[in-house]
Amino acid sequence: MKRIILVGKPNSGKSLLFNQLTGLRQKVANFPGVTVELKTGRFDAFELVDFPGTYSMSTLSRDEDIAVEKINQALLDDNTALIICNLDATRLESSLVFGMQMLALAQRFNKKLLFALNMIDEVERFGHHIDVNALAADVGCPVSALSAKTLLGISEFKQQALALANSPTATSEPVHNATTANIAADVPVNPLVQSRKLAAKYGIKASIVLKTQNRIDAFMLNNVSGSIAFLLVMFLLFQSIFTFATPLMDGVESALGALAQAITGMIGPGMLSDFLNDAIFGGLGSFLVFVPQIMVLTLIIGLLEDSGYLARAALICHRPLSYFGLSGRSFIPYLSAHACAIPAIMAARTIESPRKRLITMLTIPLMSCSARLPVYALLISVLIPPQQYLGGLINLQGVAFFSLYLFGILTALLVSLVLSRTANDDAKSDMPFILELPTYRLPHWKPLIHRVVQSAKQFIYRAGPVIFVVSLVIWLLGYFPSDAGGLEYSYLGQIGHFIEPLFTPLGIDWRYGIAILMSFLAREVFVGALGTLFGIEGADENIAGLAANIQQDGLAFGAGIGILLFYVVALQCVATVATLKAETGSTKLVLGLVAGYGTLAYLLAFMAASLIG
Repeated sequence: MKRIILVGKPNSGKSLLFNQLTGLRQKVANFPGVTVELKTGRFDAFELVDFPGTYSMSTLSRDEDIAVEKINQALLDDNTALIICNLDATRLESSLVFGMQMLALAQRFNKKLLFALNMIDEVERFGHHIDVNALAADVGCPVSALSAKTLLGISEFKQQALALANSPTATSEPVHNATTANIAADVPVNPLVQSRKLAAKYGIKASIVLKTQNRIDAFMLNNVSGSIAFLLVMFLLFQSIFTFATPLMDGVESALGALAQAITGMIGPGMLSDFLNDAIFGGLGSFLVFVPQIMVLTLIIGLLEDSGYLARAALICHRPLSYFGLSGRSFIPYLSAHACAIPAIMAARTIESPRKRLITMLTIPLMSCSARLPVYALLISVLIPPQQYLGGLINLQGVAFFSLYLFGILTALLVSLVLSRTANDDAKSDMPFILELPTYRLPHWKPLIHRVVQSAKQFIYRAGPVIFVVSLVIWLLGYFPSDAGGLEYSYLGQIGHFIEPLFTPLGIDWRYGIAILMSFLAREVFVGALGTLFGIEGADENIAGLAANIQQDGLAFGAGIGILLFYVVALQCVATVATLKAETGSTKLVLGLVAGYGTLAYLLAFMAASLIG
């Protein structure tokens, strides 16, 4: 299949344009280096490929190396029918630096190229007009003005792109012995001069575009007001997980309870009814209750990304993070890790310094990912009363939630400090911290809502099958032998009593021990396993009310806090371990990390159970 490739610098609306052309919904984030993998989709009869964003064919970072290598391969591929180079109309000079390089290479390798002058709506909002025909004549290449956000000019752009892609390739002198290694020699020596002249002639003045941005940044990037705003944003982020998600969680729990009663009422008593009550609604159902919190977390982080605040947060965090041997760029993987550690570890590739990149990757598992959310929410609802202050603005359970996340962050920083002081790598080889600040923008709601829905689906698809299997195994071991005289004397009870001495110092019994061991497959299994265990033990009572069952069972406050601290620190995700192994290339290092975090987690749980009681 013939393909069209889409290239451009980061933060230029390229990924949103890809979404509009293909109908797919890709992640759009306002900080450099977010797109480190190729995205493909169908555009008419062509395969459209969204390449990673890059500022120049002369690379400075690892993610740009990946982008340039793939672009070089596309230039040598006969199936490449068209190159679409996306330009940010509000920042024409910086976009054209890469654009003029691509134009020279397209002409050298006999490839058709179309400039997509994106964000034209923002330029017009400032009362500026760009003469697209004159610009096309000056650059010697077709230019199409559009807005991927408002769809202004998108229809005309599609027609022009398809017409170019379907037109026969102009004849030119064949390229002999071209390889990806020598393509760089064809890049123009000084595209900055060309882009500066064109931007001065056609582009909007930077002072006009940045007037509002600079006014906001004067507050947001101030040492005092910016720091206060940052802490407030982070606090509200974690408060919202409880405040906004609680009604949705209550609704899901009520729906599951009503569905369970309706189905088991039709079936009648027996083994099948017990299985549905205990394994399905008790185990898998207890996990589904917490999906709304995943969606709220994804929504808030998405708002921060799309608005352009994340880059500012990275800049604010650079100075304090550098004290711990990290970079301001470490903030982006750290915050992403609160959704999932796996993409966060891969996002650490954008950190230019090998030493800081490694330290960031090794400490990312200490960030509280979404898999911990069900565990936190369950135990906090058991241990902390739902008291509210300041008219409901501050929720005591939300404060506890924020404290757990803050504890994970502080632990990561302390570990980073130790690693940075003991690392043997030469710190002088580190590259300076350079970060482009995107303009403040309103989020594009359709992709954002789709992203929230997808996060819930992916969480269910990833964790659901594991929890179902674990719930099934726990139910079978706990149900049989049927004449054993109760859960404690079942096969599961016998296994639990065998391992109980390991967990007795933590103030918990064998049931919690079973759930903790099972959760080394995935942390969220803890909730499903406990749901099945208490479901078996509670028979038909409180089908979906796992928190109420635990409260009635009398979990000690110190033991509960100990379990929470254990889950903050312990590395219990097989997929995260595999990703760390792939990124670091060291099995010994990763296994040592699992053992080290596991030991620290156990000691913290023991101290909490002993000191708090």
